[in-house]
Amino acid sequence: MTKPSFTRRHALLALAGTPAGLLGWTAPAHAGGQLEEPLIDSVRSALSAAVSELAPPEPVFASTEARINYLRWLATMSERLRPRKSAWEQRRDFLQTAWYESRRAGLDESLVLGLIQVESAFRKFAVSSVGARGYMQVMPFWTRVIGDGDAGKLFHLQTNLRFGCVILRHYLDRESGDLYMALGRYNGSRGKAAYPNAVFAAQKRWHYSEPARNA
Repeated sequence: MTKPSFTRRHALLALAGTPAGLLGWTAPAHAGGQLEEPLIDSVRSALSAAVSELAPPEPVFASTEARINYLRWLATMSERLRPRKSAWEQRRDFLQTAWYESRRAGLDESLVLGLIQVESAFRKFAVSSVGARGYMQVMPFWTRVIGDGDAGKLFHLQTNLRFGCVILRHYLDRESGDLYMALGRYNGSRGKAAYPNAVFAAQKRWHYSEPARNA
């Protein structure tokens, strides 16, 4: 599959798709103790770049088919997200950013959306009992790691999703591709089943299958 490129204009209009059923929603989890640790240069650079990028990314595709497939995904996910975000513009910007940051980090979009559902129930300004912030419940020390230190930036949509996806990718690499252990590390509960199982259960609600082609 050709990797799409991205610009920073406002979003594309979604194609009409078959509405999905309303979802059940799990209660938000309290983020655990993500550990502060040395980062390789590529991870540090990815986090630093997120702080200066303000606009939701807009995908631009190499083929019409790829663009249509994305717009169908966007329309389907938008309907599923409607109970949590009533405004179309908010759903569009959120989903575009989640799609972009997931793919940028080599993660499945459904996994990232499932994690967000468990961590914050899609609440932008969620703060856990240990101080983790935003959609992906990112710990404030990560902003110190990149030399900025402004934890308030973790409430910015793209910054939060970039940090969350890059951190999860970092943990996944450290765990040699073991997603179960990486999710535990993300939540500060490495080796315990409750958190990974909750994310995997939520992920199922965000799976998307492209419509079958006519023969």
